[in-house]
Parts: sequence; structure tokens; C-alpha cells
Amino acid sequence: MSLIGAVEAGGTKFVLALADEAGGIRAHARIPTETPDVTMRAMADFFRAAQAEHGPIGAFGIGSFGPIQLDQRADNWGAITTTTKAHWSGASYPQALAEFGVPLAVDTDVNAAALGEWIAGAGQGVASLAYTTVGTGIGGGVLRDGVPVMGIAHLECGHLRPPRVEGDAFPGVCSYHGDCVEGLASGPAIMARWGASLDRLGEAELETIAHYLADYAAAVVLLHMPERLIFGGGVSKATGLIPALRRLTEVRLAGFVDHPALDPGLERYLVAPGLGDDAGIRGAIELGRRALPT
Repeated sequence: MSLIGAVEAGGTKFVLALADEAGGIRAHARIPTETPDVTMRAMADFFRAAQAEHGPIGAFGIGSFGPIQLDQRADNWGAITTTTKAHWSGASYPQALAEFGVPLAVDTDVNAAALGEWIAGAGQGVASLAYTTVGTGIGGGVLRDGVPVMGIAHLECGHLRPPRVEGDAFPGVCSYHGDCVEGLASGPAIMARWGASLDRLGEAELETIAHYLADYAAAVVLLHMPERLIFGGGVSKATGLIPALRRLTEVRLAGFVDHPALDPGLERYLVAPGLGDDAGIRGAIELGRRALPT
């Protein structure tokens, strides 16, 4: 049985796993996201040691923060591009893992999480879903029949610009767009605005964040019509946020989308991840499995 190297690369940590084709994990590690030189070297060191102990790696599956070049015709395929994370523009997964000489499948971290949820989590049994992570950044991925939707690049739903809550003068923290959804409702935006994480704040602050995320959620529904919405990430775990998000998203849709998938109150339609924090690495394993030579 072939072994798969899997990477969930986030803004604060990399989750690494060596797994078999059935998803059984043989080795596992977490390393901090420091500079590319430090983190990519630690990543390769882990897989080199895991391979020596458990057997040869047949393919890698990588779900990474971005933006990342996913066009395989491009010279910089698999490299991070216009990220706001210092030092990471140009960091290349194919270069970092070239010594292993095996196929790589590279996608966004949110697409990987969406895939994990579609296979074994809250997206099981649906033909289409949209997964959103609300944490260090805000990213969205859409799957149709288990395949991520993209065009000339992967989706960047988190940089949509929502209508401002009346009286809200916070300028936003996105270095590109200021007050896009990520600039207004991500973890760093919440800390910059109020000096605490959302789970330590009150109802008024939670309602403000839910307003911006509901504008985002309604836009995703109208643009992609997914059969299910899944909201993950650290901010989404704040008590009361998912119920507020359901309520305000339903208000924004105003009954316009008439389909049984959108149940009254959206309790079955807009949900938390079924796999919790494991969705991304599970999706990365599946990406690698799909990349294995036949």
C-alpha cells in the first residue's frame, strides 16, 4: 500500500501527516509557521524521517494558505504569491519537496478542508458545498461533486467587500482592501478592533461580526448555490456566532432561494465542521491519494 505525505499549511502552524491510502495515519506532527526557510526545512525533515521509518512516500497532498498558484502551466505552480504574510511570497512546495521525486497535489487550505468535510464530515451526501474558514484570514472554497471550483485562480471569497454596519468606522486590517470581509471579521481584525478574541467579547461585538459574515454567506449562496454551507476556523467557534450567522443570513436571503436544502432557520444548511480541526489534514490526505500514480 502506497504512503501519502499530507500537509495542512496555515498561517500559524503546519500540520503534517504520513498516511496510508485508507487514511490511517502512521506519523503526525505540528510545526510553527515561521519563515519559509525554517518551516519548509522542518517539513522536509519530518517526511524524510517518517519515510525512513514507515516506507516510501508515493505522493504528497498539500492544502496551503495563499494566495497560491494553482495553474500547472505556470512556472511558479505550487508557490505562494501575493500573501500578506511576511516573507512567504514565492515560497514553493514543489521546490521544498523536490528531493522525494513523487507527484504533488497542491490546493488551498480551505479547499482541502472542504474536501475532508465532503468525504467524512458535515458535507457527506451533498453534491455541492461551500466551506469557509474564519480565523487568521477568511477563505472560502466551493466543491461540486468533490472537485474544487476555480477559474484563472482559486476563489478569494474572503476579500468581498460587504456593506458597512451603520456607525462602524473601523477601517479594516486587510493590507490590500482595508474593509473587505477578512479586514473586518477575521481574528486579527477582531483583535485590532477590540483587543480581545470574539469568545471574550459581548453580544454587540458578536452581532457586528455576524452581520459581516452573513453578508458574505448570502453572497456565496447567490453566486454558487451550494447544497450546504460549512463555517470553520477559530473565530467560528465563538459561542453564539453560528446561530447569529444563520439568523442574519436567512434575513438577507429574504426567502428568495426556494429550495428544500435551505431549511427554516438554516440549522441543517449552515453548519459547523463535522471533523472539527481535522478537516484540513483529512482533505490533504485525499489530495495526495488522488495524486498517487495509477
